[in-house]
Amino acid sequence: MKILVLSWEFPPRIVGGIARHVAELYPELVKLGHEIHLITVEFGEAPQYEVVEGVHIHRLAVDGADNFFHWIGNMNDSMGHYGGNLIQEKGNFDLIHAHDWLVGDAAIALKHHFKLPLIVTIHATEYGRHNGLHTETQRYIASKEGTLVYNAWRVIVCSDYMRHELQRVFHTPWDKMDVVYNGIRPEKKQRDPDFDHQSFRRRFANDNEKILYYVGRMTYEKGISVLLNAAAKVFWELEGKAKLVIIGGGSTYHLQTQAWHLGIWNKCYFTGFMSDEDLDKFQTVADCAVFPSLYEPFGIVALESFAAKVPVVVSDTGGLPEVVHHTKTGIVTHANNSDSLAWGILEVLRNPSYAKWLVDNAYEDLEKRFSWPKLAKQTEQVYQVVTQEKLLTVWV
Repeated sequence: MKILVLSWEFPPRIVGGIARHVAELYPELVKLGHEIHLITVEFGEAPQYEVVEGVHIHRLAVDGADNFFHWIGNMNDSMGHYGGNLIQEKGNFDLIHAHDWLVGDAAIALKHHFKLPLIVTIHATEYGRHNGLHTETQRYIASKEGTLVYNAWRVIVCSDYMRHELQRVFHTPWDKMDVVYNGIRPEKKQRDPDFDHQSFRRRFANDNEKILYYVGRMTYEKGISVLLNAAAKVFWELEGKAKLVIIGGGSTYHLQTQAWHLGIWNKCYFTGFMSDEDLDKFQTVADCAVFPSLYEPFGIVALESFAAKVPVVVSDTGGLPEVVHHTKTGIVTHANNSDSLAWGILEVLRNPSYAKWLVDNAYEDLEKRFSWPKLAKQTEQVYQVVTQEKLLTVWV
């Protein structure tokens, strides 16, 4: 098959989980014999056109704008025009695959103009991120999501939780959706035997301190404020022999203020952005990864910790309980409950042999459920269903 993919982010432009998802899924589809053309946005010195692991990458310039939504409109104009020319030039595309609402206008326009089936992957919803729609901006984004889902021939979601959410929020028919988990390449987290672990570790904590950490966006729905409250209890229980490292770009002033008021300022290290290279090293010296989300459609950060062989503690929200099996591959705690979260962290930090057992189970689970070659075959099956149904459909 020849597939046109639209994604507003692709490495080296990494905003959230979509970039890693598309970068790791489509090379596996190329290996299955498909021709993939991926349209995205230019970034830095990345070439406008290149072939990456067999995937044809087309990076487009987008005109400047007064605000983000104006910029999104300009991006869709660029993607629509470029995608139309590409379809006419290359010919014989079988379908379009769009990732989230931000590329929805271009995807829908190309679908109708060229009469090509549209597959949509929804990675998260505005309703879920904010536990409802409370502003005009949120309602606008949700309407864009709903329109894209309505126009899709089939919708792919990353968890059973998201399937229920789309049915509840958009009334999407159950049999229109397919669950395909996110995946990971565990080999990316292979450890360097010559790496000086002790010297690197001392950049973050003293030798007698256990290291627990969070990595991700500094947004409300990630539950970092709950983690800080839990950390205060953990430090007290461990008599101060622990350190919390919070990794990620964005404003952390309110979180640092909270740490100060809790009296744990000297036990928290806000690193800001950390490169993938340093993060890989950091995970080899950490004792526990904590993801206390209030909303999480899937939780790819948990998979990254599995691959890095770091024990994980998560909340029981969204897709996280599907990814992390409680007391088998990690610890699942009650969302928005700092006492429960502190209990889970202490279970890991106080029981090294148990933590290792969880890590070993989690690493085995990567191959069973989260391997990209297997997930690519599941995606291919969705494509095959759609192309077969298209043959039986009169498109007027």
